[in-house]
Amino acid sequence: MLEININTPALLFPAITLLMLAYTNRFLSLAALVRKLHDEYNRGEKEQHILRQIKNIRSRINLIRYMQSFGIFSFLCCVLCMYSIFRGWMVIAHWIFATSLICLLISIILSLLEINKSTRAIELELGDIEELSGANIFKDIFKPGE
Repeated sequence: MLEININTPALLFPAITLLMLAYTNRFLSLAALVRKLHDEYNRGEKEQHILRQIKNIRSRINLIRYMQSFGIFSFLCCVLCMYSIFRGWMVIAHWIFATSLICLLISIILSLLEINKSTRAIELELGDIEELSGANIFKDIFKPGE
């Protein structure tokens, strides 16, 4: 079995902390967007794109909730792993550290899914604008004469 010391789980502390900060920033930007959409809805601008955005935001908020939960659980497991190493419970420490890594991996995968949904939401907005202007990505990339 691979030997770990108390510094091994401590190495994840800065990574998990930075991830949690990024997740919180994503949540705060979504909260601002929800407030903006709520104001638009209350003013009577009940267009179809607002309803699509709300559906997208609702699923993104759920993803962020799970991202944060798995990140926090990973952080908690790192602390428990350090305690287990301190007490000399090496077998338990290995299992807890493995659990921490798996939770961190799940959190990052969920983050990737949330980024994908975020990109899709931006594409919805661009689609509305492109309908008005007649522009699209292919016309912009393959402009003749440039």
